[in-house]
Order: sequence, then C-alpha cells, then structure tokens
Amino acid sequence: MVPGNRARREAAGWLPAEQLGQWPVDALLRPWLIAKGLLTLRLRAACGGRFELRLCDQHSGPLSMEHRRYLSSRDNAGLFREVQMSCGGLVWVFAQTIMPDSTLDAHPWLAELGEAALGETLADLSDVRRSSYEYAWLPADEPLAQRALRGVAPRPEGLWARRSRFWLRSAPFMVQELFLPAMGDCRGTPDGAAATLGG
Repeated sequence: MVPGNRARREAAGWLPAEQLGQWPVDALLRPWLIAKGLLTLRLRAACGGRFELRLCDQHSGPLSMEHRRYLSSRDNAGLFREVQMSCGGLVWVFAQTIMPDSTLDAHPWLAELGEAALGETLADLSDVRRSSYEYAWLPADEPLAQRALRGVAPRPEGLWARRSRFWLRSAPFMVQELFLPAMGDCRGTPDGAAATLGG
C-alpha cells in the first residue's frame, strides 16, 4: 500500500484522478480508490453484514487556507465530522467531512447526522453535486493521517487518501477518506476472503 520514493517526496500533494495511474498502488486497494458510487454501500456489500459506522469526533474549528481554497469558501470556521467504517471489527476507512459555517447555516441538519451515513443520506436528496476525486499519499505523521491511525498498530508509513467536494443546493462541503492497512481484510466476514468491489 506504500508507494515508492517519488510518491513519498510528493506526499502532501493532491493529484487529480487522471494522474493516479502514475503512482504505484496496491492492487487490492486501487479498485476501492477509483470506484464510483457510494463507498458506504460497497463496504456494506463487501462486509457481509459485519459493516459498522462509528462517529468518533465532531467539533467546530478553523478552516485552513487550503480548506477555504478547495471549497471556494470565505468562511473562517466550520464543523469537522469524523467517522470510522469497519468490517468485522477492523477499521477499513476513516472519513472526515468539513462543512463551512455558511453551509451549516443553510442546512443545520448536517450537524445532527450522528452515526447516519452521510453518503446514503445525500443519495435521497435532490440538487446534490459531487466533484471528481483527488488523491494523495499521506505520511503517518501528517495531522489527518495521525487522526486516522489512532489506536492502529503497527503503524504504517502512510495512508492513501482521496477527497472530493459536494454542493448541496450550492452550499459546499468536502469529504476526505483515508484507507487503512486493514482495508479488504475480511477475517471478520462470513467467508473470510479478501474483499473486492465486484460488479
């Protein structure tokens, strides 16, 4: 899952989808990174009923310059929502959603999702748009990777991540998904086989 030296030198940079093929990515992980559609639904299907989504943190905080640039937002603060998605007790994905204050003003219910899956909730709404993905390999000491790796041992050198923007009736927010070392490990599922995306 860890790329070569070139990727490590460029670890903090986000790549457009068309450049992902230039990086070495584990063959088991690549289909999960590039798959279209709802990640939550694919995880549920792969985990054979052992899927679990857990809200691990939700807090207000300042938006970085990078957040504001990516979201084309003038807000200085927003809500940070972090969840873990697990299969048979093994954490596969850590996801962080960042919602600027103006988006929450327009859609306050976003702050009350609890342990409901964001993607599945949005799928039932009209006027929702999503950008294409961007990808990055984040070293283990990068702050977002550190949050994703809390309690994970042994600690890997880094994690693959993808991000995208959403617009809910023109109000923007972003989702960043980090894929943990256990991704695809189905020891907790009924058949115990490595998970793939299928059709």
